[in-house]
Amino acid sequence: MAMDALKAKAKSSLSRDPSPHPDEPDKYRLLVTAGPSYDPSTHQIVHVNTDTATSIENEFIRAKLKVRIRGYRGLPSSCPSSSPYFENAAHLKDQYSIAFSFVPKKDLPSLDAIWGNDFDHPVRDRLPPGFNTAFRIVKEFIDPGLECDAYADEPWLYGPALSCWFGLRIGEKMEPGTELLEAPEANDVLKEGADGSGADIRQQHALPDNNEKRRKFFLSKAHREGFTFEKDRLYQVDFFNPYLDFGNFALKLPGFSIKVIKYIDEKSHTLRYVFKNRVTEEVYLCVNLNLLWGDQLQRALKADETQLQELAAAKLNDHNGTTKNDDVD
Repeated sequence: MAMDALKAKAKSSLSRDPSPHPDEPDKYRLLVTAGPSYDPSTHQIVHVNTDTATSIENEFIRAKLKVRIRGYRGLPSSCPSSSPYFENAAHLKDQYSIAFSFVPKKDLPSLDAIWGNDFDHPVRDRLPPGFNTAFRIVKEFIDPGLECDAYADEPWLYGPALSCWFGLRIGEKMEPGTELLEAPEANDVLKEGADGSGADIRQQHALPDNNEKRRKFFLSKAHREGFTFEKDRLYQVDFFNPYLDFGNFALKLPGFSIKVIKYIDEKSHTLRYVFKNRVTEEVYLCVNLNLLWGDQLQRALKADETQLQELAAAKLNDHNGTTKNDDVD
């Protein structure tokens, strides 16, 4: 179906949208966590829009991750509202980025390695009008590798990791115990390509230098079958797009926008990204974008305030200690 026809159908569906959520967006805050499994108790808080990387490790990989969100209004409250990342010419329109570097602890087959979203509870009763049309737009014009079952008891939206990731850089083999290279600094955008012997890997697999051509290349099952995430080799990844606006809680697709906040409830308030093996269900890495409100938000704000006070006290003690040492000298 042509793009203009899809837009018209989407707008028609959205005109039947229910009335806005009674709460205003400023009563909500985001909290991003990441960890080596689905279990939230294994997660750490991600310091969005900073150069502080979150370290993640399990039996499959060790990784370092950074998240950038344009117009971030969330916790920790010390996080900046934006990042120099979005000032780069390649990312002027992008709304967020999940970037990470990882080194496999064992060879990981890429055929069934997926990246995407899933939920551990049904969301079919929370889907906005126009959802099916929106997904058709995404699949036809943005990522043809995506598959989705939004009406399952445990709904999902996945694509092959190697065709979903917008940036992929293959690095050198690393000695066990070597400090893992972090995802790029805020003003150092990941470039498609390779470093050292990683260039040989790209050449052996005839990987295109262009990221869009590489993504299309890995839509082929045969091409993914021949590729392995090698044990001890460094890989760097960046996933970004201009479609999810976390500042305004909206999904913005070509031709129309959906206000997501009105479809949030106590169960459906976390957007989960996962890198895993779809067949074995082995989870390599998980990122949760949690929307907090009400009592949950108040508890989080109190914890954040306590942490800020502890950090201020620690800095004051360090300063006083340094001053005393200077006086002695």
